[in-house]
Amino acid sequence: MPPALDAIPVPAITGIDHVLVGVRDLEATARRWERLGFHLTPRGRHIGWGTGNYCIMFEAGYIELLGIVDPTKFTNNLESFVKSREGLMGLAFGGRDETECARELHAAGLSFDGPKVLKRELELPEGTVLPEFGLIMLPREATPALSAFVCVHKTPELIRRPEWLRHANRATGIVSMTVVVDDPVETVFGWLPVFGPERISTANLMTVLDTGGGHIRFTTRDGLAQLYPGLVPLPDYPAPWVAALKISVADKARCRDHLRFHNVLALKTGKGCLVPPEEANGVIVEFVQE
Repeated sequence: MPPALDAIPVPAITGIDHVLVGVRDLEATARRWERLGFHLTPRGRHIGWGTGNYCIMFEAGYIELLGIVDPTKFTNNLESFVKSREGLMGLAFGGRDETECARELHAAGLSFDGPKVLKRELELPEGTVLPEFGLIMLPREATPALSAFVCVHKTPELIRRPEWLRHANRATGIVSMTVVVDDPVETVFGWLPVFGPERISTANLMTVLDTGGGHIRFTTRDGLAQLYPGLVPLPDYPAPWVAALKISVADKARCRDHLRFHNVLALKTGKGCLVPPEEANGVIVEFVQE
C-alpha cells in the first residue's frame, strides 16, 4: 500500500547529521581531502568493528571518510562497497533522543533495527577518548535509493572542537547530496512516512527532499549530466547511486584560490567552484557561496 499523503514527519529526526564516503586507502584519502582544504579530525576507530575514519567537522553536520583498518573484522558492508567503487555510500540523520525516535518510527508504522550503542576510539594528542553514539538503522523501504540511519550523539563535546571547524577552503557546512535514480518522483514518494509531503518539492531536473537540516536531491542520469555539464565524462554506475555533495563556503574566492594553489582541478561556477570525482574519491564536490 502506498504511503499516505497526510503522513506526519518523524519530529525526532533533525536533518542530516553526517554523510559517509567509503574509501579504499584511509590514510591516502586523508591527505587528498586535506589538499582540498579541509581540516580533518584525528583518526577514529570503531570499537569491535574493522573500520576507522577521519571526519570533517562543521558547526552542524560533518563528512565521515570511512575506510577499513582491520579486514578480519565486521565492516558493515564497506568491504563490498569499495570493491566496486569509492564515494558517497549513505548518510546519518541527527536525532534528539534514540528512544524517542524509535517510538515515533514505530508510531509511523516503520520497522527498524535498534536502538543500539556504538563507540569509537578517537586518537587525540592528549590520549584516546571514546565518543558514544545511539544508532537506529532505518529500513531501505523507508529510505528508497539511499542507505540511512539515525545517529544520536551521546558525547558531542568529544568530537567537535573549535580548531576542527576552521577549513582552509572556508567550508561551513553541508547543503545537499545528490542521488541518481531511475524515477525521482517515485523514489521520493517512498520517503513520505519519515518526512511527510510538506518536505518534498520539485525543482529543475530533480525532486528535492528537505530533511530539516540539508537537502537530498534525486535526479536521473541525464539530469546529473545537465546539472554538471562541465564534468565529462561523468561516472555511470547502475542506479541508484550517490553522486554529489554540495558544500557551503564563506568566501568562494578564497576557496578557489586554495584549490588553485594546491593544483586541484576545479571548474569555476557562478556561486563557487566544482571539483570532479577523480579529485575526491569518486565524489563530485560543489562549493557554493549562497
